[in-house]
Amino acid sequence: METETKKEKRMYSVEEAAQYLGLAPRTLYNGTGKKSKAPFPIRPRRIGRKVLFDVKDLDKFIDSLETHSS
Repeated sequence: METETKKEKRMYSVEEAAQYLGLAPRTLYNGTGKKSKAPFPIRPRRIGRKVLFDVKDLDKFIDSLETHSS
């Protein structure tokens, strides 16, 4: 039996965030470029060359979609 609780990830890579949102990774890559003509509404964190998304921001984005569709 496992006694420790599994801690959920807070920061997701582009691929993980795309899967979480049900989008193609290319959609996020295209929207996160510094000169993107159509920037993605969630601003990623950049750590060196890594582009990471906070799961809290992803959840807020999903919640905002639900309120607009009602």
